[in-house]
Formats: sequence, structure tokens, C-alpha cells
Amino acid sequence: MKIEKTFIKDLVIVEPTVFGDERGYFFESYSKTKFEDLGINIEFVQDNQSFSKKGTLRGLHYQNPPFAQTKLVRVLEGEIIDVAVDLRKDSPTYGKSFSILLSADNKKQLLVPQGFAHGFSVISETASVMYKCDQFYNKASEGGIKYDDPSLNIDWGMNLDEAIVSEKDQILPFIDNCNSLFSWKEFL
Repeated sequence: MKIEKTFIKDLVIVEPTVFGDERGYFFESYSKTKFEDLGINIEFVQDNQSFSKKGTLRGLHYQNPPFAQTKLVRVLEGEIIDVAVDLRKDSPTYGKSFSILLSADNKKQLLVPQGFAHGFSVISETASVMYKCDQFYNKASEGGIKYDDPSLNIDWGMNLDEAIVSEKDQILPFIDNCNSLFSWKEFL
């Protein structure tokens, strides 16, 4: 298992070691010991899974402290464009987004730390996405940013006029008006 740093501090790509033969493949998607050996000390408490059809766009979501969540995102079936946006005020990369193709084929995972908004778009016919969280879901601490915020200029890999977006996600504010309570200092 190895990690690849991104241009945003603490946002990393996790790539498992895959063992394949004529039967198929095997890999560890998560190992507490191996993550700790890589310097990632997170206690995950909840697994979530979603299934979506092509054109679905989910996000951008976060939970404010004290219920902020770190997520370890992977794709079980299909392909997605996975996106994280830095919401840590005073961070050198505040308001910057990072996107990556996650797929069942490439088996990469994105570790999205607390202090980020997260979302994804489905670019295959269907996609099953699973993610681990280090905090339980808490409705009262929910927040979000509108997926088409022009200041973020995110390439979702699809025509946004044809995107399938929930009513809830369609009315989220742009980043300048979101209620993010994250501070860069708390992550230093």
C-alpha cells in the first residue's frame, strides 16, 4: 500500500497493492496497521455505500465540527470523478479543489480529511461507491457548497445541464456564503 500526496496538504491518494492471478485479484482496501505505518492515524467508525446511475452528481457535502468527518472513498463498481474542496479558512489552498478518477479498475482511494467538502459525479453507466468515516453522521452539522460554483470551476466530466442532482444539492450556497466552521489553525 502506498500514498501519493496531492498539492493540498493532508489530502492524499491511497493505492493498494493488488495481487492478481488467473482467478482474479485480492487486495487490502484498509489496514489500520498499514495506514499507521504510512502516518495516517484515523479511527473509522462508520461505512457508507451508495449506488448511482450515469450522470448523477452528489455533493459537495461536509459536516462542521465537532462532527466533521474524514472520509476514505473508493469505488466498488464503475467510475466516478471524485472531488474535494479545502474549506479550512486561512489555509494556503482554501477554496481550491482537487479531482481524481476513482474506479473499480484502478482501485485508488481518496482520503478526504476533516475540513473539506466532498462530492462525486458518475461517468460510467452505474457506480457503487463506498466510504469510511471517522465520525458518525449528524444532520444538525451538515453543510454544503453548490456543485457549479463558478469560483471553484470544477470539471465534473459531464455536461452539468444534464446532471442528475438532488433538490437539496441544487440549493446549496456558493463557497463565499457557506457556513463552514473550519479553521486552518486547528489542523496544524
